[in-house]
Amino acid sequence: MIPNIEPLRILRAELADLAASSVAVLPNILAALIVLVLTWALVRYAWRGEARLLRRWQKRPALIAAARTLTQTLIWLGGVVVAATLVFPGMSATNVVAGLGVGSLIVGLAFKDIFENYLAGVMILLRKPMRIGDDIICEGIEGRVEQITIRDTYLRQRSGELVLVPNGFIYRNPTTVVTDQPLRRITLEVGVAYGTNLERARSLLFDALTGLDTVDTSKPTEVFCQGFGDSSIDFVLRWWSGSTPVEELRSRDEVARAVKLALDGAGIEIPFPQRTLSFLEPVPLDGARTNQR
Repeated sequence: MIPNIEPLRILRAELADLAASSVAVLPNILAALIVLVLTWALVRYAWRGEARLLRRWQKRPALIAAARTLTQTLIWLGGVVVAATLVFPGMSATNVVAGLGVGSLIVGLAFKDIFENYLAGVMILLRKPMRIGDDIICEGIEGRVEQITIRDTYLRQRSGELVLVPNGFIYRNPTTVVTDQPLRRITLEVGVAYGTNLERARSLLFDALTGLDTVDTSKPTEVFCQGFGDSSIDFVLRWWSGSTPVEELRSRDEVARAVKLALDGAGIEIPFPQRTLSFLEPVPLDGARTNQR
């Protein structure tokens, strides 16, 4: 019986075609490898120049790291696209770019919050609205900035806890940088009795602020009679002190003690809240009830 050699012939023909096509595409593969090697070299040397430029501009380390990642990703993406079009001639650069566009849209929708925080971090690092060591307040969250990364800002609260705030949250909401300036104006309200001589009280309050260690003398100190309270005439004291939270607390403490001593020494009363109750009908006392019995 003669063996059927037709399958073997077909297999040999397919292998021969595969070998021929491999030999034909070998120059393209070598060219693609050369492109990848050149891409690697470009990534390495381009980043060195960019790093020197960013350091010359005194940019923050987190921004330098982000720029490095973005630069490397873009260069590698371009190199891989060129290498793929060389190995697969039927794949045009237009098709690759279109496919990357659709893929980027899908990835962008899936990781929207991550990209939002990333872009917000880049904007914060570029604009420098706050520095390491600044005290900030954002939507009830307050603390000292310890670190700014591409995704989060690290805040150390006064009680010691570390809060990681997404950069997108800070960028979307109003943020108060408390220590943006070295000095900060502080306000304190003080009430005196209605029978007090107001000019004398105002002079005493102004003198109480003079000469205190925590009151800055380069800025004006102000005392205003502000209004009529339930139990007192209200004064508002305004002065300037250091902008950090601990400096504010120390200054408030020193001013409050100085004001109390000055008013006590002059015999001026700081009244506590009082209420006067009026009854529409007479209210009998217990003694009156006993006598009636």
